Order: sequence, then structure tokens, then C-alpha cells
Amino acid sequence: MPSITMLRSLAIAAAIGSVLVAAPASAQRASLADRVAALEQQAANNRGNVDLLNQVTQVKNELQALRSQIEELQRKNEQLESTSRAQYLDLDGRLNRMEGGAPGPTLDPGSVPAATAPAAAAAAATAGSAPEAAPAVYGDQGAMTRTADERGAYEVAFDALKAGRYAESAQLFQDFLQAHPSGAYAPNAYYWLGESYYVTQNYALAQQQFQALIDRYPTHDKAPGALLKVGLSQYGQKQLGDAEKTLSEVSTRYPGTDAARTAEDRLRAIQLSQVQ
Repeated sequence: MPSITMLRSLAIAAAIGSVLVAAPASAQRASLADRVAALEQQAANNRGNVDLLNQVTQVKNELQALRSQIEELQRKNEQLESTSRAQYLDLDGRLNRMEGGAPGPTLDPGSVPAATAPAAAAAAATAGSAPEAAPAVYGDQGAMTRTADERGAYEVAFDALKAGRYAESAQLFQDFLQAHPSGAYAPNAYYWLGESYYVTQNYALAQQQFQALIDRYPTHDKAPGALLKVGLSQYGQKQLGDAEKTLSEVSTRYPGTDAARTAEDRLRAIQLSQVQ
């Protein structure tokens, strides 16, 4: 007969065997649950990625739409700038013709006041309000002959300007000023040389000529208009602060002139455009 000790050993072995058999099944159940949880987490991540991808696609579409709108606005803005520039040049030409300050078919190119005439200071107070008078030359016949040659050269340059041949007129006025730097027509030559550059939007060169007229002939009757054009040339170069200062100076230095009134109008327009 088996002993009690043997029976105990058999019982213990049986218990250990049952534990060993049950362990793999439990481990399998735990592993399966982990795998299911991992799959669920992966699916959730995939849904999140899809949602994120949809959001990115939507943002890209909105960005493309905004870019299209910006491009359209830029195109319209360029058209408005081009139209405004053309209208401004047309208005500027009309104003100058009304003031007697721009080339026109009714303006006598030889009717230019002398820079040293006694009435020059008085004329500065009413610039543009009266027709220009031809310069008076007194002295010997030789001086009168030289002035006649000067006038002929001036008229040739002025005719080119009236005909719209601005590059040619600029060269002719430059040649004139080299030949007659202190002539009776020199102040007007500086003005129209500046105008030749201004109408072709060469604002920096235009400003130099208008400023040269003011520096050399501050009491000439074209000085107010020249200072006005200095301000407008600065505006054309987008130097807004300098332009405002110069336009304000026109009224201070030449009060009551047509140039001063025009400067005030342009100054108000610039200030309003900045507010908007």
C-alpha cells in the first residue's frame, strides 16, 4: 500500500500540474486583450490623422482662395493706379495751362520775362495770373544779336516740348543751358527742362531742375510753380514727408499765388489719402 507520504506527493504534483495547464490560457487571454486595445488605439489614431488631413486640406483650399483674391485686388489696384496717374497727368497739364505754366498751343514760347527785370519780384506774387512778357534787352547791337540767337535756341527746345517729344526737348534745353547759363531765358529753360522730365515720370531729375531754378532765381515768376513741382516730384518718388513739407512751403513763400492754391489742394489730397 502506498504510504501517506507518497499520497501527499502525488496530490502536490497534481495541483502543480493543474496550475501549469491553466497559466497559458490566462496569459493568452491577457495578450489578446492587449492586442485588441492596441488595435482600437491605432484605429483612433487613424481617425485622428484623417481628421487632421481633412483640416489641412481645408486650410490649403482657403489659402488658395485668399491668394486668388489678393491677386485680383492687386490687379485692380494696378489698374486704378494707372488710371489715376493718367488722370493726374491730364489734370496737371490742364491746371498748368490755365495758370500759364505748361506748354500749350496758345502759349508764345518766346514770351519769357528776363530774370533781372525790375518787375521780377512783383511778378512772383502773381505767378501764372498774367501772360508772360518778352525779355527786354538794352545796349549795343552785339548784345541784342546774342539774345536773338538765345531766343532761337530756346524756341527750338520749346517747340519740341509742345510737340510731346520730351526726350528731345530735355536734350535741347540742356544744350541751351550749357550755351546760355546766365541768359534771359535760362530760368524758363530750367523750368521746362524739369517739366520734360516730370511728364515722363523721371521725378528725381525733374526735382533737380526745379530746385535749380529756385536756387538761382528765387524771385522769378516761375519760382512758385517750380517749388510746387518740387513737392509733386517728391510725392512721385513716394517721399511723402518731404512732399508735405515742400507743398506747405509754397503757401509760406509765395502766398496768394495760383501755385500756392494748387499746393494747398494737393496737400489736402495727400493727407486725406493717408487717413483712408
